[in-house]
Amino acid sequence: MAVHQSTHRGSGFRLPWFRRDGGVSASEAAGSVEAGVLTARAWVFASVRVLMGFVFLWAFLDKTFGFGYATASGKGWVDGGSPTEGFLGHVAVGPMESTFHAWAGAAWADWLFMLGLLGIGLALTAGVALRLAALAGSVMMALMWVAEWPPAQHLSDGSASMSTNPFVDYHVVYAVVLIALAVVSAGDAFGLGRLWARLPIVRDHAWLR
Repeated sequence: MAVHQSTHRGSGFRLPWFRRDGGVSASEAAGSVEAGVLTARAWVFASVRVLMGFVFLWAFLDKTFGFGYATASGKGWVDGGSPTEGFLGHVAVGPMESTFHAWAGAAWADWLFMLGLLGIGLALTAGVALRLAALAGSVMMALMWVAEWPPAQHLSDGSASMSTNPFVDYHVVYAVVLIALAVVSAGDAFGLGRLWARLPIVRDHAWLR
């Protein structure tokens, strides 16, 4: 006697149905494997997203309060230090060397840089506005890449630049990761991406997604 079985499968992960003879139907096993793979991918992307968010948030916090790592204690933004003066003021190579020197320590540069770090970090950690975060982060990474100018073998004073790769460094890798996270909507899993997408302003302006 034939037994009718429903072929409808939910989108979430579930254990395969077991037959009375102890076997597992091929369709259910395949569905479970596929769901497991999707769940694993979601965990991977979510982990990368949060880790990248912490990179930007830590940079913001260290430059703001001077934890004694990249920013010396007592030299933080709250202590009157400039988040951009040290880096931009010591640019010694590349086509924008003089431009970066002019920007170093400027109030507008400090505010844009710090707000960028904070905004990108919060967006990645929460899983919202990833397209904006990818755009802002990529622009920031591009400017920092130009400031270090990896293609140069020598600095302006003739000393060796010590560049380890003339094209690809961590700035390029970070930018690619940010773009990838936005493309796959990494905030939808284990983040607030889906709730963010339901907001009327986000629905009407996809670039806020």
